[in-house]
Amino acid sequence: MLSSLMGEGFFYLGNDCDKEEQAVYTKLAELREMAKQLIEKASTCEELEDIRVKILGKKGELTQILRSLGELPPEERPLVGQKANEIRDDLEKHLGEALLAIRRTEQQVRLDRETIDITLPGRPPGLGRRHPLTQVVDQIKEIFIGMGYSIAEGPEVESDYYNFEALNLPREHPARDMQDSFYISEEVLLRTHTSPVQVRTMERMYPEVPIRIICPGKVYRRDDDATHSPMFHQVEGLLVDYRVTMADLKGTLLAFARQMFGGDRQIRLRPSFFPFTEPSAEVDISCMMCGGSGCRVCSNTGWLEILGCGMVHPQVLANVGYDPEKVNGFAFGMGVERITMLKYGIDDLRLLFENDLRFLAQF
Repeated sequence: MLSSLMGEGFFYLGNDCDKEEQAVYTKLAELREMAKQLIEKASTCEELEDIRVKILGKKGELTQILRSLGELPPEERPLVGQKANEIRDDLEKHLGEALLAIRRTEQQVRLDRETIDITLPGRPPGLGRRHPLTQVVDQIKEIFIGMGYSIAEGPEVESDYYNFEALNLPREHPARDMQDSFYISEEVLLRTHTSPVQVRTMERMYPEVPIRIICPGKVYRRDDDATHSPMFHQVEGLLVDYRVTMADLKGTLLAFARQMFGGDRQIRLRPSFFPFTEPSAEVDISCMMCGGSGCRVCSNTGWLEILGCGMVHPQVLANVGYDPEKVNGFAFGMGVERITMLKYGIDDLRLLFENDLRFLAQF
């Protein structure tokens, strides 16, 4: 292709050609031959681009030759310039063809490498997993439904009355502090516990007894560290009936602990305080790791705290219409995240909210 461009006739200089014109023709011939060899040897698109810049670029060798035409006599410049432009056009064509050939080769290599064997078995799709919090909530529900409890739900955006006042938390109680709760307005907030569901259920069912419910759901408080989250999950329980005792409460929680953590678990109740129960208690279970003998997990006490509980405060019963002289009951509440961490040995609450599939796949 290039040899036909600059055959012997093109470089026949004749008798009238002066030395300057002879030098230009010689440079063009040498440049053509060099470019041809470089293009034929190129094996990548990057090499062809380097050749294009070297020969045809703004500072390329052919461009430099064209700029030197001013040294020729005026009558010789058009002919030499025309021949130089023909060389440029043909080199560009040759570069384009070489580039296309290289790309076809690369594409074929890639296609050969990416050949699909349709006889191979397909890759099964990844199956989703139930979140460990969901698994624990479902297990808690199953345990208490087996004891005769039903599931009750309520709004997450709650009024101040149901979240605090009806539960015997007066205006000056610290739990109403704006630093602890997410207030939407002066009387509306995101619920800080699922206890309002207990109040709403008692209002709806009054004067019926017995009432046996558990209230699972999300709650919101201004916490965010390795052991707390601004949004977390609770399950609270309520039983209202005649002649309910602390022994009934302890037996219920012991049955729950053994079904959740193992049949050899023991529990203990420690005196505590909650505005909506009286008397109140914190519940501990014997450590699963050491069996109660003491280890790092239980801080060498042999016990792990799991929930709070108590007998329903008479004022809470009166607020919804029940006569506390005739009926009574007990209530308890647990954080699902804490139950989950204890059950599975998770040491950082944030792992439950990061949605790392490597972590979730373990459950």
